[in-house]
Amino acid sequence: MHSEDQYAIRVLKAGAAGFLSKSSAPEELIIAIEKIKKGKRYISPAVAEKLAETLDIGRSTTPAHEELSDREFEVFKLISQGINATQIADRLNLSVNTISTYRKRILEKLHVSNNSEMMRYAVANQLF
Repeated sequence: MHSEDQYAIRVLKAGAAGFLSKSSAPEELIIAIEKIKKGKRYISPAVAEKLAETLDIGRSTTPAHEELSDREFEVFKLISQGINATQIADRLNLSVNTISTYRKRILEKLHVSNNSEMMRYAVANQLF
């Protein structure tokens, strides 16, 4: 499970027209619906701030795991839970070679060198 802000960023990148948290006021829902009906996008101020942080090139505070694609993040979660490549491949209906390729990319993006460091990263960033 990842934080609501991180989830918001992922769904917006995937093409969602808007995002509200569960704790949003009912009035905010009405505003969001009206804005989306007009063909615009809607995000809450909290999510807007998070997006602004990810776009701040000069002093990026974006955690490395937010640079992972959705599939890479899915594989990362499974590896961090101690599931081996064969089991992950079976679960996701992919080849073991494909899982190995994802693992290599994940290691590079997270700047870690093995599964143990990957697990430590997941725990340190409270991703699970």
